Amino acid sequence: MSFSAATVSAAIASASLAYLAGSIPFGLILTRARGHGDIRAVGSGNIGATNVLRTGDKWLAVATLLCDVAKGLLPVLVARRFGSDLAGIAAIAAVLGHIFPLWLAFKGGKGVATAFGVLIAYAWPVAAAAAVSWIIVAIVFRYSSLAAVIATAMAPLSAWFFVPDLDAILVILIIALLVMWRHSSNIARLLRGEETRIELRKKTS
Repeated sequence: MSFSAATVSAAIASASLAYLAGSIPFGLILTRARGHGDIRAVGSGNIGATNVLRTGDKWLAVATLLCDVAKGLLPVLVARRFGSDLAGIAAIAAVLGHIFPLWLAFKGGKGVATAFGVLIAYAWPVAAAAAVSWIIVAIVFRYSSLAAVIATAMAPLSAWFFVPDLDAILVILIIALLVMWRHSSNIARLLRGEETRIELRKKTS
């Protein structure tokens, strides 16, 4: 990639727009709109779909999941029209936006759904492999965090087989490391046996 003024400007624009899209806190917006209050005061305090599910509103959790996937998918699809390099930049920026959202003082979610959306647009076979891994682990063990960590760890390995481009593999590796780093506290709780399992019904007192 030649670093002309035009390419630098395009890279900055791609990164900025993808970051801003990734920063939209759909979990927070949707739960407030449905009268559930601030999702950051529920369960783990995370703004993602898994924590939204802890409100007992399954459809709201699905809506959050789809919106978080879309904010990773769409910026990469748009950037891809202008080249694979810009798509890679947008991919990383969208995940960073979800993890470090501008609107929430840079305190965001774990990045799983947004990373999945990114992978659908950037390398769909890798996204498919990650989705299968997540579903199997989630069904068997009922730990969303464990499913996310294993699916994320599988992504760079899958990319090695499915993606013939080293730059793309590096982008996927960076995204995987970001998501796994964001799950460090979950990994610690899993090791202590203190992690919360996936619950499909809201607990009643």
